[in-house]
Amino acid sequence: MDRPDEIVKFPSCDAYFDTIQSKKKLPLSLQESLTAAFAQIPVSSFPDVPSGRVIEIPGDTSILDAVRILSEHNIRSAPVLNPESGLPADWQGRYLGIIDYSAIILWVLENAEIAAVALSAGSATVAGVGMSAVGAVGVATLGAIGPAAVAGLTATAVGAAVAGGLTAEKGVAKDGLTAADHLGEDFYKVLLQQEPFKSTTVRSIVESYRWSPFVPVMLDSTMLTVLLLLSKYRLRNVPVIEPDKPVIKNFITQTGVIKGLQQCKGRDWFDYISALPLSDLGLPFMSFDEVITVNSGDLILEAFKCMKDNKIGGVPVVEGPNRKLVGSVSIRDIRFLLLRPDLFSSFRQLTVMEFMKTLGSTLPDSGNDGLVKPPLTCVPDASLGSVIESIASRITHRIYVVNGDFEVLGVVTLRDVISCFIYEPPGYCDNYLASAIDKFEDKGSGSVDESEGQITN
Repeated sequence: MDRPDEIVKFPSCDAYFDTIQSKKKLPLSLQESLTAAFAQIPVSSFPDVPSGRVIEIPGDTSILDAVRILSEHNIRSAPVLNPESGLPADWQGRYLGIIDYSAIILWVLENAEIAAVALSAGSATVAGVGMSAVGAVGVATLGAIGPAAVAGLTATAVGAAVAGGLTAEKGVAKDGLTAADHLGEDFYKVLLQQEPFKSTTVRSIVESYRWSPFVPVMLDSTMLTVLLLLSKYRLRNVPVIEPDKPVIKNFITQTGVIKGLQQCKGRDWFDYISALPLSDLGLPFMSFDEVITVNSGDLILEAFKCMKDNKIGGVPVVEGPNRKLVGSVSIRDIRFLLLRPDLFSSFRQLTVMEFMKTLGSTLPDSGNDGLVKPPLTCVPDASLGSVIESIASRITHRIYVVNGDFEVLGVVTLRDVISCFIYEPPGYCDNYLASAIDKFEDKGSGSVDESEGQITN
């Protein structure tokens, strides 16, 4: 990846942050004072993760076991350890990256297609069939799978399709949504129980999908750097490394920062900013027609695909032409499809609403209507303080702005809230991010994105 010699910017960050800053109705002196204060606070002062230790997942862990670990510890992501690292001298040798539900969704959606082809061929594994067997038939059948060819998995599955005599004319599994919709229980049988799918490791996904950037800071770094990474630069977690040790000491998340801000209630600067209405802070950032939604009648995998394609962590579920809010789906909900196949064995006609009702009938915090707990909402003139209180109380990543008829007008994310309290001094992060991008390139990583943080939910 080419980059300018002097100034490096993460993609799609400047426009957002510049717009937020231009709309904030805050005295410049207050913003400068706050920014200077955060620049003096060391990262070491930030509280440790709730469990007291950062959960790490070895790179040779299977995907299903990784999902179980994330679910059991109630976290959205975890650093991935290099199983071949031995005793590395630095963190680059110890860690492969971060595994989160975003990458897992990519794996599920794209391998649903491969599983369908393998099923149609009669077997998920064909011994002795490798890349040389993948000709025009295999490519035409599967279409463009892209960078998700996971360590031999694609080659074997396509080989199975070719060996089984499957041709493109049969029109099987044009995409993962169609595949899963028509497979039902057989989908799980192949994806979770047969080779090579069930042996796919966390390492192969981290190295193939490159969804989540790994941008650590040191204990003596400043909180201003962390806040900028979690807001302007779109990260949802920042690993903290001990100096001279290749070990993650802490994992600072957007949610952790919001809870920290909540504890500042009573301080003049916080009370002043939190009393302002959202509109005085440039929120919601997106206009009405820019908010990405899914309809209650859409297939649930369409909702996950929507999140994948738009690189977002959740979507509101709406009904009718006026987009009345009836629920929400998070990227983290993919865990239910993998861990509870008994609940979701049939994908045919499984809509978003049916998915939410199924969860609502089994989860302890469901409401009387059988749905999962309704999403957080606020009115357009809500104060920032009330939004912070709501988000911190539910530990969620977003709150939807609605009118009196519960029609979706906008969304406020954790990133938006953090952006209200800081601005970036000219060139502040340029050198730091230039170094980070160089490390990404050395490890083959991709662009910055909205990975989920290691938080309790």
